[in-house]
Amino acid sequence: MSAESYRIVLPAQRGTSVIFASPHSGRAYPPDFLRRTWLDELSVRSSEDAFVDDLLSPAPALGAPLLLAEVPRAFVDVNRSHDELDPALIEGVTRRSLNPRISSGLGVIPRVVSNGRPIYRGKIPLAEAEARIARYWRPYHAALAALIEDQRARFGEAVLVDVHSMPHEAVEGHALAGGARPQVVVGDRFGAAASARVVERVEAAFAAAGLRVVRNAPFAGAFVAQHYGRPSRNQHVVQVEIDRALYMDERAIRPNADYPAMKRLMASVLAEIAALGRRDLPLAAE
Repeated sequence: MSAESYRIVLPAQRGTSVIFASPHSGRAYPPDFLRRTWLDELSVRSSEDAFVDDLLSPAPALGAPLLLAEVPRAFVDVNRSHDELDPALIEGVTRRSLNPRISSGLGVIPRVVSNGRPIYRGKIPLAEAEARIARYWRPYHAALAALIEDQRARFGEAVLVDVHSMPHEAVEGHALAGGARPQVVVGDRFGAAASARVVERVEAAFAAAGLRVVRNAPFAGAFVAQHYGRPSRNQHVVQVEIDRALYMDERAIRPNADYPAMKRLMASVLAEIAALGRRDLPLAAE
């Protein structure tokens, strides 16, 4: 199942309340966008969660739906609210309350990529921003909301594991005891987006694989966790950030020598996470 902004890979039989998603691994860059940016190909891709979609590919075989963004984050960021419009980029937008994501250039239509590098030479029209949101952002969120509701109807709960990657330097200053850096950051918006049971199981899955895990610092969860995380409705969202240096050359945006081992490790982690949502219910064929 696919659309212009996303692709859904459904399992042959749905066996868990867990959904895995990668909202930032999209790389279908519109040609007109590439002509307009003054960034080179690697620079414009630096905001991508490259290869996260591939690392999540075992999910459907575990009975879990997999939602993958096709639209690139540098073009439309589906992990932002549709109204997070940047007045420094979009003509006709007035500044409202202080929003640190917008101020840093990372609104729903980003102004910058990694390390604050500008994407555009000037501003873009408001009509263009609204057209992008209608064409890419809204279909992605309609698909995500439908998946969550379907899981709740089938299993009595939905657990969305929203997986991202983080630059190696992102956890600088967040060293663990002994000076080692975290390799995975699990975010639940300080308990607001998921129950303790769910978050602890996700943390334990990564820790059991030998990875160093912290919670909520420096990433507690952005729009998807904030908007969809409703533990009181048995609707849980956990954001996961994985250190890119574990599996890729960040500068060249290509897998490194550790990639095959990381893919095997992730398969075991995904199996552990999927197990938290298993129920002894009849399975419906998709």
